Amino acid sequence: MALRTRNLRFIIACMLLLSFFALSSAAQQKTESSPKPKVRAITAFINLDRARYQIQISETLQFLKYVQTVFESRGYVVETLRIATQPFPEYAMSLPHNEAMQFFKDLDGLAQQDHVILSIGPAYLSGEDGDAQTDLLAEILQNTKSINGAVFVTKDDNVNWPAVKAAARVIKKLADTTPHSEGNFRFAAIASVPPYSPFFPAGYHTGTGHQFTVGLESANTVAAAFQNAPDIPTARRRLLDLFIQQSFDVEELASRADREQGWTYLGLDLSPAPAKDASIGAAIEALSHQPIGTSGTLTAVATITSTFKDIGARKAGYSGLMLPILEDPRLAERWNNGLISLDVLLSYSAVCGTGLDTVPLPGDTSLDTLARIIGDVASLSVKWNKPLSARLLPVAGKRAGDQTEFTDPNLLNVTIQPLPAAAR
Repeated sequence: MALRTRNLRFIIACMLLLSFFALSSAAQQKTESSPKPKVRAITAFINLDRARYQIQISETLQFLKYVQTVFESRGYVVETLRIATQPFPEYAMSLPHNEAMQFFKDLDGLAQQDHVILSIGPAYLSGEDGDAQTDLLAEILQNTKSINGAVFVTKDDNVNWPAVKAAARVIKKLADTTPHSEGNFRFAAIASVPPYSPFFPAGYHTGTGHQFTVGLESANTVAAAFQNAPDIPTARRRLLDLFIQQSFDVEELASRADREQGWTYLGLDLSPAPAKDASIGAAIEALSHQPIGTSGTLTAVATITSTFKDIGARKAGYSGLMLPILEDPRLAERWNNGLISLDVLLSYSAVCGTGLDTVPLPGDTSLDTLARIIGDVASLSVKWNKPLSARLLPVAGKRAGDQTEFTDPNLLNVTIQPLPAAAR
């Protein structure tokens, strides 16, 4: 009897051990099969000093390349290194116009030489001398290639209507004066967007500088979580597990750079940025089982954003859902089919989004119409106290039904959709 009992215990122990190894193996396979997202941006924030900007850019780039090496040593692909400054009026508005333009052309040349993307921050952050700021910003973007900028269209929890109109003027000027109207890819009207976003054109800072944040291209992570999920709670749990794993991995690597280089890590923008080979649109449809723009989409996008709120890692920027029409093949397809429109995108922004991102418009879209669109984004931002932006791309010479002819490798070409007749 005692022998039989010992044998039985031995068998049970073996079964438990086998179960443990099976579970461990399954967990390991799950981790290994989880997609490792690309690092879309490692963004450093500096207080630019015109007297020594060349040294500053060189030192900052040296730091960024160190962080890039740290991430690449763990198997990440780093796509871009970026530098954002304090709002440009703080170091440019005191200059004579010709000197200011030459300074930004020289700064742009340095950025192109070093293969780094720059954001010079927003106009209208203070609300003073706003028209002169936005006029200068439009000319800077018109005459450079690697510089990004923005206009802040909210102030003190209200819509800043003069800034809304100024942002519309910048968009119109860049549409009319840059090749294929692509200058607006580097400009956004931003509403309630906090400092330290790693994603451009919204990146800026208002502090001491010497800080950095990270943004991932993690649309494929969302797709992996949603693939074959039997229901929304399961999909959400899978997504939470994957994002916790990835966000804390990023935090570990970024904290290493913080300790060893003396730059302060401020957080990760959890927004799952898409790309041509990483579609957030396809991920959303994997959960809703319906084309984007139809019933079920709102639930899917709300599920994604609500998941981010439960992640305890340090967050930066939007940490929302990006739906850039011209950067995501599935979104572009649904746009061409007429399933996605400005109003549809705004409705999604109410629960999850980052606003109107890379939306193509007819070239004859009026200033008043642009201002109304930007005003809607700003009003929504104020109502729900959330960061939103409008990156609108009216294409000069193109009408509804025409195909865009963008040459930027980051942009897809789509069919321009008509605006309501009363809105033009």
